[in-house]
Amino acid sequence: MTETAQTDVISRLLDAAAMHVPFDGWSGTAFKAAIDESGVDPVVAKALCPRGAMDLAVAYHKRGDSQMVMALSEDVLLEMKIREKITFAVRTRLELCPDREIVRRGSTLFALPQHAAAGAQLVWGTADAIWTAIGDTSQDINWYSKRATLSAVYSATVLYWLGDDSEGHAATWAFLDRRIENVMQFEKSKAQFNNSPLGKVMAGPLGALSKLRAPTFPGNMPGHWGQKGN
Repeated sequence: MTETAQTDVISRLLDAAAMHVPFDGWSGTAFKAAIDESGVDPVVAKALCPRGAMDLAVAYHKRGDSQMVMALSEDVLLEMKIREKITFAVRTRLELCPDREIVRRGSTLFALPQHAAAGAQLVWGTADAIWTAIGDTSQDINWYSKRATLSAVYSATVLYWLGDDSEGHAATWAFLDRRIENVMQFEKSKAQFNNSPLGKVMAGPLGALSKLRAPTFPGNMPGHWGQKGN
């Protein structure tokens, strides 16, 4: 089966599962219903999703990342500052979710100890997608620190958004702005430290870390939607 055909089958399963996940979660029941209602051959469905609903939940998250990247065109981002690009990207990612309950069910699934690593990989993948889409060109330790920081911001914002009943999710966007401001303050403090006497003393040890290089092939990083087996 070609990659395009596989994508089409997964999309059909996801569309069918969307009717059941809010009630049954990402469960065996929802997976079976998706197979029955999509008309996908059960053998094919299980071959593409050997972990059943778990694999569908992963595919759902990655599809959201892809939709976000498509929405982040260069024309839209052109006049924005970095912090505005990041804020816009995170907000776009959440606003593209058709049903908040599906995301809530996914958060519950990936909070389970046996799935926590997969959840962390997906969040990292979202952060990577955002930084890549807005034109990040870092190649050293900053490649990792940017994605780690944004992963924390994104995770916190999703949790806040899931419980936010304010009109237009205004409280969530205010929360996101505060988190981004915290990050910007951290970056400012880091720059001040680097220019301080202690920072200059530590320049040697910290310089060794700066030699850490970003992956040559981002698709090999955890959570990237090109990685097999997620």
